[in-house]
Amino acid sequence: MANVAERVIPLIKDAVEDCGVKLWDVRYIKEGASRYLRIFIDKKGGIDIDDCTRVSHAVDPIIDEADPINESYYLEVCSPGLERELTRPEHFAEMTGQKIRVKLYKTIDGKKEFTGILKFAGDETVLETDDGEIKFLQKDISKANLCDCD
Repeated sequence: MANVAERVIPLIKDAVEDCGVKLWDVRYIKEGASRYLRIFIDKKGGIDIDDCTRVSHAVDPIIDEADPINESYYLEVCSPGLERELTRPEHFAEMTGQKIRVKLYKTIDGKKEFTGILKFAGDETVLETDDGEIKFLQKDISKANLCDCD
């Protein structure tokens, strides 16, 4: 299913940007009996329903013509939200200097979850926590989100 999202991104990226917003992520997921193609968009100052509607109308005919999905699905265009998930290297690069929450596959000093300021994002990621600097590899991240917490 991840391949569907990877096929859709290059199809719609220019059309999304022509609407004055940035393509944050695309996910193709199954929830219950239904499948959803979710397109996450963002812009400085946040997005509103008009942005979502404009992008939906712009990308729907492109996706229909390319027909990259062989089954019935729902198209949703939405915001990544305040605690947006960081899934791509460019997400981490953009969030450098921001507070994030990270869950790792492997423990570091007996812990798998850390919250701190993202100091560096690359092959080795550096997070400044209250307990000091933590370094880990991108491949060791189970989940990462922007943290809207104190």
